[in-house]
Amino acid sequence: MAFDTPLAGEIWSSKYRFTPRDGQGETAVEDTWRRIAHAVAEAEDPEIRGPVEAEFYDALRDHRFLPAGRIIAGAGTARSVTLFNCFVMGVIPDDLGGIFEHVREAALTLQQGGGVGMDFSSIRPAGTFVSGVAADASGPLSFMDVWDAMCRTIMSAGQRRGAMMGCLRIEHPDIEAFIDAKRDGARFRNFNLSVLVSDAFMAALKAGGDWPLTFGGKVHRVLPAADLWARLMKATYDCAEPGVIFIDRVNAANNLAHCEEILASNPCGEQMLPPYGACLLGSINLARLVKAPFTDDAAIDEEELGALAGTAVRFLDNVIEISRFPLAAQEAEAKSKRRLGLGVTGLANALAFCGVRYGDEAAVALTTRWLGVIKREAYRASARLAAEKGAFPLYQSSMLDRPNLASLDEETRDLVRAHGLRNGCLTSIAPTGTTSILAGNVSSGVEPVFAYAYSRKVRQPDGSTREEPVEDYALSVWKAVHGDAPPPEDLFVSAQTLTPADHLRMQAAAQTMVDSSISKTVNCPEDIAFEAFADIYVEGYRLGCKGLTTYRPNAVTGSVLSVPPPPATPAKPPEPHLASRPAALEGMTYKIKWPESDHAVYVTLNDTVDGDGRRPFEIFVNSRNMDHYAWTVGLTRMISAVFRRGGDVSFVAEELKAVFDPRGGAWLDGRYVPSLLAAIGGVVERHMTGLTPAIEAEPVAASTAVPASRLACCPRCGAAALVRKEGCDTCLDCGHSKCG
Repeated sequence: MAFDTPLAGEIWSSKYRFTPRDGQGETAVEDTWRRIAHAVAEAEDPEIRGPVEAEFYDALRDHRFLPAGRIIAGAGTARSVTLFNCFVMGVIPDDLGGIFEHVREAALTLQQGGGVGMDFSSIRPAGTFVSGVAADASGPLSFMDVWDAMCRTIMSAGQRRGAMMGCLRIEHPDIEAFIDAKRDGARFRNFNLSVLVSDAFMAALKAGGDWPLTFGGKVHRVLPAADLWARLMKATYDCAEPGVIFIDRVNAANNLAHCEEILASNPCGEQMLPPYGACLLGSINLARLVKAPFTDDAAIDEEELGALAGTAVRFLDNVIEISRFPLAAQEAEAKSKRRLGLGVTGLANALAFCGVRYGDEAAVALTTRWLGVIKREAYRASARLAAEKGAFPLYQSSMLDRPNLASLDEETRDLVRAHGLRNGCLTSIAPTGTTSILAGNVSSGVEPVFAYAYSRKVRQPDGSTREEPVEDYALSVWKAVHGDAPPPEDLFVSAQTLTPADHLRMQAAAQTMVDSSISKTVNCPEDIAFEAFADIYVEGYRLGCKGLTTYRPNAVTGSVLSVPPPPATPAKPPEPHLASRPAALEGMTYKIKWPESDHAVYVTLNDTVDGDGRRPFEIFVNSRNMDHYAWTVGLTRMISAVFRRGGDVSFVAEELKAVFDPRGGAWLDGRYVPSLLAAIGGVVERHMTGLTPAIEAEPVAASTAVPASRLACCPRCGAAALVRKEGCDTCLDCGHSKCG
């Protein structure tokens, strides 16, 4: 089968195609599906392996069922990797030896390709007296720095960037420092952060009451709940983190509450897990199941959907048997409860195919119906597997009283009563970034479409690049059905055109049919009022969501996809010749201490006076760091030529400030600057506006505003094409995707 898009082929080749050191590698995606189907069917008894393998292959072909990327890349390859995407680590002891043992365990897990989540609430707060060494404790955030450095080291030695989630309870005395941690753009770069918010706190917030910060039964401080909530909301408003997990609600709805307590979340938020819990993920591609799309007869065959859900449960249950585990505790946890995370992708496309606008009440009804079919058939399949292979070891019949099972129809509950369950939890909705691209660029998870069409740069063998159009799957199907007729704007909505209420409505509807949780981002406009933004979280709690992540374009994380404005032009035509330089000019020299450079950079701007008043005439950039020599000479000659031509040259500062370094920017004087060139642009701007009357021997702060026309830069390919969706960064150019 040919790939639906060239990008899908590139994703397969770079991420999922298996090519052994010796022998013939996979030549088509069908080879990949056969490898996976064969490997996963090995967990079956020999007499039924053949039919089960055929059933698995049939589900995989045409991208109807998409296992998680770890399974696609690792199953049947004999590589020493885990097929589980993410883990939550154990309870961190409040002693130095235990803390570093858990750092070691996290390192081993990351090394095998698993992301990790940790709850740092068990570590005593900063400043607490430690009697054994007669010193003050450094607190959980200082140890998070150790995890962050470890993850960065593991990343530098391997091909995948490690993903981590750091959690802290809302009552921990260090919660305020945790909330504000991501304001420092250089700290916790390998972490997503989430605050574990209790029902008691939400009650105190609603009542306008106080909130005690406690550890080990001791109250350290008391503050108004509203003040702490405002601080959390403001950090999220400004920096898109921390996220919020309603931890009591998570535990109250947990199927396995009789034998575990949920501790934290995996890095993307779709699996809330106990100590050493693991998530095993796969998604049903709803976009591939709609018959007669964009016609009056468009619909999903619910019998086919149900049968596919049953196959997916058997498939994922088998993966538990064939996977490696970084730690013995993780294997024991996985096999004692056999937790699965079956979800969906392509929801937005499927809704559009059926003529339903994402976010409308009709979309809520159809989403609930489809996910209800998957939930029902997943539980029935797990009960039948229990009859065939045995229930999971910690199964108890009292689970039928848990919320997720109590809402099942009687036929399904009768099956569970008769046989038990093979799997303790069955459904969650995960990010499906690269696997959705592999499936023809279908909409990801339960998210709306991010962009229906865009261009990506493809590097050619000679070093040049060409533009290649990329279309969302729904748009390509529309063209196949309706030709050049423009798609209806009220149907082809995107993450940016929808309101936060639309996003929230869909997440809440999906959560009613999902055992675990959902990875979803509520996109917000940059100009949303802070009060309206904070209300999103309160409303999400009221609607029954287990957690929330929002994204608003901001100065720390950048902006979402938009069309670049045309470059600024001079207010009057430039002079035809460069002005001659006088023998002497007055000017100023500014010092920039760039964190990535061992030596300071000095920027000198000399001025001249003419009929238009005082204006810059030339610029020099100097540093002892010779790495900067070639580009600084070229830069200063070009900018000086622009200055000497005269006219309005204010655009120079703006163009420099818009430059992003793909390696990341830096924080200067408390503000984020996206590159050294942007810092120089800030100097030019300050000089031209007269904000700095004398030489400064301190770092120069550039503007905090990130132009809305720019995307963040991809850490893999360097293209300015990184967008945020499902709590993950995804590159529109090369397909790179990373949680955290």
